[in-house]
Amino acid sequence: MTTDIKETETRSFEADVARLLHMMVHSVYSDRDVFLRELISNAADACEKLRYEAIQNPELLGDDPKPAITISADPDAKRLTVEDNGIGMDREELVEALGTIARSGTRAFMERIEAAQSGEGAELIGQFGVGFYSAFMVADKVEVVTRKAGSDEAWRWSSDGKGSYEIAPAAPDDAPKRGTRVVLHLMEDAASYTQPYQLERMIKEQSGHAPVPVSLVEKPGADHRQIADGTALWVKSKGDIKPKEYTDFYRGVSGQYDEPAATIHFRAEGRHEYNVLAFVPGSRPFDLFDQDRKGRMKLYVRRVFITDEANLLPRYLRFVRGLVDSADLPLNLSREMIQESPLLAAIRKGVTNRILSDMTKLAENDPDAYAKIWENFGVVLKEGLYEDWERREQLLKLARFRSTTSGESWRSLADYVAAMKDGQKAIYFMTGDDRARLEASPQLEGFRARGVEVLLLTDPVDSFWVTMAPEFEGNPLKSVTQGGADLSDIALPDDMAKTEHTQTSPEIATFIAFLKSTLGDDISDVKASDRLTESAVCLVAPEGGPDRQIERLLSAAGRLDNATKPVLEINPRNERILALAKLGDSNLAFRQDVAHLLYDEARVLDGDKPTDPKAFSERMARVIARSIR
Repeated sequence: MTTDIKETETRSFEADVARLLHMMVHSVYSDRDVFLRELISNAADACEKLRYEAIQNPELLGDDPKPAITISADPDAKRLTVEDNGIGMDREELVEALGTIARSGTRAFMERIEAAQSGEGAELIGQFGVGFYSAFMVADKVEVVTRKAGSDEAWRWSSDGKGSYEIAPAAPDDAPKRGTRVVLHLMEDAASYTQPYQLERMIKEQSGHAPVPVSLVEKPGADHRQIADGTALWVKSKGDIKPKEYTDFYRGVSGQYDEPAATIHFRAEGRHEYNVLAFVPGSRPFDLFDQDRKGRMKLYVRRVFITDEANLLPRYLRFVRGLVDSADLPLNLSREMIQESPLLAAIRKGVTNRILSDMTKLAENDPDAYAKIWENFGVVLKEGLYEDWERREQLLKLARFRSTTSGESWRSLADYVAAMKDGQKAIYFMTGDDRARLEASPQLEGFRARGVEVLLLTDPVDSFWVTMAPEFEGNPLKSVTQGGADLSDIALPDDMAKTEHTQTSPEIATFIAFLKSTLGDDISDVKASDRLTESAVCLVAPEGGPDRQIERLLSAAGRLDNATKPVLEINPRNERILALAKLGDSNLAFRQDVAHLLYDEARVLDGDKPTDPKAFSERMARVIARSIR
């Protein structure tokens, strides 16, 4: 590698790029059309960046003020060129842009695509949006010639996509006055991408609403023919836009290749004026669980792209894709002004409220369509129940749950409240990490016997938001594993009511006292249970103490100093408990072993291990030996 930047320099791709290019070249995709959309999108971004820079430096536009993208075909040479008159790149930017991958989630994309060496590959390419590198799906060599606006120097980048690339100075006469020219030397099986009808179809379908005019030159020496006029879709009236136009625009702005699950298009007028075009994706974006949790809405000011880092939506709406175009914000917005602007804060509030409002209408008018949205993004929306106090009631109305009575259907809290039993005073829920285990929990027995519905919450965020949303429409939310079950006011079926004893017998009371003294500091209390109908024992959190599931999560994260002692509940109607309660003091050693085994049984039923596996094994051996004498 030479150190003289005036000479040709050969460099190896960054490891992630090399791996990505290998998959591009050696995998076969049924739909490679997306490469043109990606290159046009990059070119449009470059033009938008120049428009933004030219606000403070008008001289950058020179004698060519109108942004333009030109697609030129050369069928004889099997060559396709995409050229823009945008911001262009200097040498360092060229290396950074085309030699490395900085975009978060790239590894996730590559792992998914490696696992999809089948028909799913085409959808993955469109879903993730691989930008410039998608050119290597159709080209065995790619050349880039670029000149940064305001610079005299031009640079040439070239690669065959096999592990390295070359950078060299470009002759001034062979470079754009400004902007970037991407030349694709097409593979034999991709030569059809020079055919005018195919290029026109691809441009109209995928990039017909790019904010920059797109022209086509069908062969060398031919005239330019405009294919897309650069009219911003979001400023048009909704009645003038076809569903397919929305879909095409969504695919371009989101980098996905699915159908949008919901389209939200409106113009705010009055004190503040702005246009919004937003989409709820039809599938989960690959960066949905990116730890930075940044939004993906773009900010425009009078159709000039400003930034995609304005955080126009709260983090729990980060799956929404689209843009906001303001008529009121100053064009020379700096990062500091974006963060502090009260006008932008008002726009954030208005856009967020409108998106949630439209989702609420969809949930009411088309429950099946909304159920698909919740399936994909419910776990993220529930973050808002924990974070957004102002909109918590609205988010609770949007929330959907599985329950002990719902099967595979989703239930709203309004559905739950409408089905509450006579005497029921709370919305009951249970948190955990596995629905099947929750459904088998002994803590549910008394609720199931009375036909009381219990929400089954299995997402980690559930353990947190339920502590921040204490009620819905006047009905408190209560964990079935925390404190008393409060089931005495809810009637049992007649056949079970006959065997229900409201009084604790003296023998059971004595046995409870024995368990308390034997288990000592392992538990905070022992109580007769009205939530158990079949099982002998269960553990619950003390009244006012944290739910046991949230304690597990905090402990796993190293954020729990001292765990609360659980309450051991016994079923006073269980045959085993009744028999144990009748044993006298002559069986003291056996009763002590049984007391610890009952506690460990309750721990296992709760998803934990015995407190002392060795002692558990020894006690179990003694009990078995006694039973076979």
